[in-house]
Amino acid sequence: MQDAFAHCAELVRTADRDRFLASLFAPADRRDALHALYAFNIEVARVREVAREPLPGEIRLQWWSDVLNGEREGEAQANPVAAALLATVTRHRLVVSTLTALIEASRFDLYDEPMATVGDLEAYAKSRSSVLLALAAQILAGMGVEIAAGPAGMAYAIAGLLRAFPLHARRRQFYVPIELLDRHKVRQQDIFAEKSSAGVKAALSDLRALAREHLRAAHPRIVALRRSVIPAFLPVALVRPSLDRLERSDPFAPREIPAWRRQWLIWRAARNPARIAG
Repeated sequence: MQDAFAHCAELVRTADRDRFLASLFAPADRRDALHALYAFNIEVARVREVAREPLPGEIRLQWWSDVLNGEREGEAQANPVAAALLATVTRHRLVVSTLTALIEASRFDLYDEPMATVGDLEAYAKSRSSVLLALAAQILAGMGVEIAAGPAGMAYAIAGLLRAFPLHARRRQFYVPIELLDRHKVRQQDIFAEKSSAGVKAALSDLRALAREHLRAAHPRIVALRRSVIPAFLPVALVRPSLDRLERSDPFAPREIPAWRRQWLIWRAARNPARIAG
C-alpha cells in the first residue's frame, strides 16, 4: 500500500505542483491521504485528455464511480490511485457520495456544450473545487469547514478556468457562461478565432469580478479556521495574484505566475493565513 501512496505523491508533485507544495505544510501523517485525494482529482480532471472522445470518457468516469461504490475491488487494488483513495476514504471516513458528486460534475468536461449561466458555472465550480477543499480539510481533522470551502473553492476554480481560457477556446469548450457572452455581444466564432475583442475582455472581466467576490466572502471564514486545516486552503493564496496578472494580459495569452513566486506565495500564506484570501 505504501507504494500506492508513493505513486500518488509523485503524480501530484508533477501534475499539481501547487497542491503538492501546500501538502508539505500538513502533518506528515496526513500527507499520504492528501496525495491520494489530489491524485484522484488529477485522474478525473484529465479524463478528456486521456479519453479524447466522450464515450470512452464516460466509461472512465463510471469506472471511478464503480470503484468508490465497491463494485470493482480487484481492479481497484491493481490501480495505485484507486487503492490509495479507498484506503483514505476508510481511514478518514470520507463520504463516498461527495466524491461521486465530483465525478458527476466532471462529465461536463467531456462535451463541448456551453456553460449556460453564471449560476451553472458556480455550481460546477462548487462541485469540482469547493468539494475538494472540504474533503482535504476533513483529512486534516477539519469537519464543518464547508462555509469557507464554498466561496474559496469557487474563486479558485474560476481563476483556473480563466487561466485555461485559450486552451478551452482551441477545444471549442465554453466555460465562460453564454449569458455573459450575450450580454457583451460576443460571438462564439470570435472566441474560436482567438479574437481579443472588447466584448471578450468585458466578459472575462465579469468573471474576474465574480472570482474576487467569492474571494472576499471566503476571507473572514478562512481567518476563523483552525490552523490545522489551513494547508488545505493554501493554494487559494494564488487566486488574487493570478487575477491581477490576468487583468493585465491578453485573454488568449494569459500571464502566468512564475513557479518560484507561486512557491513563495504558498509559503507566505502558511506563515500568515490571513493572506490566503486577503
